[in-house]
Amino acid sequence: MDGDSHDFTAIRGVQAGSAYYVIMVPLKIVPRLFKFEDEAMPATVRAQRVLNRARVPAIASYIVNNANEYILSSLCASIDGEIEFLPAAAEGPLRRVGQLRIDMGATILINDGQHRRAAIEEAIRERPSLGNETISVVVFADRGLKRSQQMFADLNIHAVKPTRSIKLLYNHRDALAALSRDVVADVALFRDFTCYDSTSISNRSTKFFTLSSVHQATMELIGKSRSGKVGEQDKRLAIEFWTAVISNMPDWQRVAKREVSTYELRRDCIHAHGVAVQAIGKAGAQLIASHPKDWKTRLVHLRDIDWSRANRALWDNRALVGGKVNISKNNVTLVTNVIIRTLGMALTSEAQRVEDLYSLAEMPKLRAAS
Repeated sequence: MDGDSHDFTAIRGVQAGSAYYVIMVPLKIVPRLFKFEDEAMPATVRAQRVLNRARVPAIASYIVNNANEYILSSLCASIDGEIEFLPAAAEGPLRRVGQLRIDMGATILINDGQHRRAAIEEAIRERPSLGNETISVVVFADRGLKRSQQMFADLNIHAVKPTRSIKLLYNHRDALAALSRDVVADVALFRDFTCYDSTSISNRSTKFFTLSSVHQATMELIGKSRSGKVGEQDKRLAIEFWTAVISNMPDWQRVAKREVSTYELRRDCIHAHGVAVQAIGKAGAQLIASHPKDWKTRLVHLRDIDWSRANRALWDNRALVGGKVNISKNNVTLVTNVIIRTLGMALTSEAQRVEDLYSLAEMPKLRAAS
């Protein structure tokens, strides 16, 4: 190779009969080494998606705020230019380890990881000391636009985001997630019947709640945003509230005693779904604020609600859309309204607005039925 080059310690591998290399690149070099295609170019002549700049600050903040324990997965790039691999040994295991020389004039295009690249650039501006740390990069020899586009598709086609429940289970930096895990651990029904792996429950599952629905409901109850601070009093209140709710939900108690299958209740009852769990948490916040001394005794009126899915007059388009349980923001509000009124409280102005829209939509159906 003539002229100047970028030299990296590399490991050589083979996939689909073609060589590829894994190199370690200092973070400070990443912004100037890897090219990002012009966003103004048509998608047909690009090999990657348009950069979503709204995602970059969150990733950069994650790096900067967790400088002692952040983790970044490998970038994937194609090299359009001259490369040369110099193995450490002619034979044996070390023949796969050596030095990868990349011509200075070569174009190195990111196939996967453009948001990480942009976030690294932003993080280094804020915290220059990160510049000497490294990220692994998997590099391939460029074989044209069509192949680069196919690489992007192949790298992303099978990618599946972890469920909200599993992210809550594994996120030990989020105080609100920790609160929800503690509540589930301390409330016996939740502990025995909460699914940690999914945001929906299959018909064959013996679980009754999902961690994500308990989390969302508890956040509604304590009124904390994602950035809100959580205290021991929040944990005590959440445990006390859900324990009191369970004592006034006979069907939930039957689940705890294994007198009824969770599948049967999901099939037959609205309260067996996340929309109702979240609505109970949301109504609970208003109940505790309005009746701080006797809120527990008022929860007895939860027993007055007909939670049966067969009660279509109450639940159609409130919790059921096309016969299926729906968990949109408006549906949660509409179910909350039923609970609020049953507990003897007035609707907030926003809740009343949603209720009025629901009533207007239902009025032609009522006229037709009469």
